[in-house]
Amino acid sequence: MSNPHPEFRLRLPDGGPVARGRLLDEKGVNGSQKFVLLAGSPIRRDVVPSFEKRAASAHRFRQKLIDDGLIAESATFPGYLEATEDIPCGSPSSAAAIVLGRNSSGWTDWKDDSEHPLGDFVDQAGWGPSRTWLVRGPHLVGIDTVKDLWLSGGWVSLAVERLREGIEPGMSKNRIRSLVEENYESATHTQRVRLVDDFHFFLSRMKLGDTVCTTSNGLLYVGEITGTVERFVSEGGRSYLRRPVEWQSIGYPYDELPDEIHQSLSGQHIVIDITSFQALVAGLGRSDEELADAVRDTTGDPSVEIAALAARREVELPEPTEELAEKLLAHDVEWLCEVRDLLSDEQQLIFYGPPGTGKTYLALELAKFFGGGPEQVKLVQFHPSYAYEDFFEGFRPQEDLVSREVAFRLTAGPLRELADLASREGNRNIPHFLLIDEINRANLAKVFGELYFLLEYRKQSVRLTYSGDDFALPRNLFVIGTMNTADRSIALVDAAMRRRFAFVELSPRIEPTSGLLRRWLEREKRDTEPADLLDALNSRIVDPDFRVGPSYLMKKGVYREGGLERTWRTKILPLLEEHHYGEGVNVEQRYGLRSLRAVIATSPEAGEPDLS
Repeated sequence: MSNPHPEFRLRLPDGGPVARGRLLDEKGVNGSQKFVLLAGSPIRRDVVPSFEKRAASAHRFRQKLIDDGLIAESATFPGYLEATEDIPCGSPSSAAAIVLGRNSSGWTDWKDDSEHPLGDFVDQAGWGPSRTWLVRGPHLVGIDTVKDLWLSGGWVSLAVERLREGIEPGMSKNRIRSLVEENYESATHTQRVRLVDDFHFFLSRMKLGDTVCTTSNGLLYVGEITGTVERFVSEGGRSYLRRPVEWQSIGYPYDELPDEIHQSLSGQHIVIDITSFQALVAGLGRSDEELADAVRDTTGDPSVEIAALAARREVELPEPTEELAEKLLAHDVEWLCEVRDLLSDEQQLIFYGPPGTGKTYLALELAKFFGGGPEQVKLVQFHPSYAYEDFFEGFRPQEDLVSREVAFRLTAGPLRELADLASREGNRNIPHFLLIDEINRANLAKVFGELYFLLEYRKQSVRLTYSGDDFALPRNLFVIGTMNTADRSIALVDAAMRRRFAFVELSPRIEPTSGLLRRWLEREKRDTEPADLLDALNSRIVDPDFRVGPSYLMKKGVYREGGLERTWRTKILPLLEEHHYGEGVNVEQRYGLRSLRAVIATSPEAGEPDLS
């Protein structure tokens, strides 16, 4: 009987010759569909350095074929090897790996004459772009499921003991939900929701060619799904859904994995779609050169963006420039570089100081510079009634646009929105900034909730209070807060929060704030008297938390007719009246313009305290 499948082709790298093969209906011992590499097919002479470790079985099979003479020097294709006769292989991926000398997904790399991938010709549910999954092995007494069963047997499984017969690949999520509701009555609502997701992923979303990961004893193992799902009953009577998998030969230690994969591993679901980290998984065990070669093999275009290379790059904040220092009127670039280094190391930073020291302005400008524009910056302002539901997620009343009925729906807050944006494919190497103005005015433990933990442990994830999702803070999300020390002392911020943030003081007594007004006046070509007055004023204020910042005097209105007197009377003196409330201090006499101008006129040392 003739083979019903068409002939498939695989072009070798750099515009090389084309190998040929056919899919077989026969299946291997683990359920994977076999593939035959046709005689005369060219084969790459060299293999990539990681091939022996990542695909030991394919590497051994290739070497045995060479030793047995089934692969030999090619007379037709100089510089290549050649299949001397038809070679049956355990799967399309195994055949592609032999031809290319590296790991390969045969379901997408083998194509017909019209460039349609091999996977299009196999009956299965949900064919489409390949995805990456994490499946956790069950804990059985005395058995390491992953090593003793999955890796050695070449499959992955999911327990379905209480599901009735008749479940099928490709079933809709709604049908699966009905079965779970019927067969798992004693489970809690949350447990049933998770079971529906797990069964739907395993039955209907997974497909040939998808990548699957699992963990055992501190190692991450990676493989490729090579067959359709089937129901299997073990010798002990346990019922499973099972899929054949071609596992790589090595495991990757946890401490060598990227942060994003760490975050996925700390979640609680059994089956997790980690396609957003597909490029990171693809890069495990490969050098940058191998990844570049793999892209050239697939696309033939070396200019194509290499997702795996981009994903493994560290998030870098740009170096501050002289132009930035001039724009911000910083006293030198080194101070800005120190702020950059603190953000790079800690990822959370707070500017603190008296009012008017430019904390919010500086935070905004630095965030836009480091993030590459305002699109990556979101600002929120804390206040005493601000809550977790406002900040992260919670149920809020919303009107249905059709029925006009109002119902409570789970709504994302600014942190959740920014985190989702920062974690999207293509955004992970772009810094994103959340600015929290007046961070110490809210009840921080109430606002942050379980997110407190994530600020310190970025590699971990937590189960969210409302949605129940596993959530982690992206590595490219930075937090900058501002704190007005005249509103509430920094000492009132609890130790847990102080441990999670770096603190940078902005105060009239130190740079870059102390000389900021004078530098601004010089740039604006204005008289420096306001700077002299401010220095004299602050020299008379003993408590550094209540000294006055320069931003009150860096506005155009101050320099209109009578503007300085008006600003001093309506902005600055009221601050000091509140500070000295109940002390019997004559604020006008001590801090008024007439008094300060007299000091400046009679003494060159305007900065000396005059507390009489």
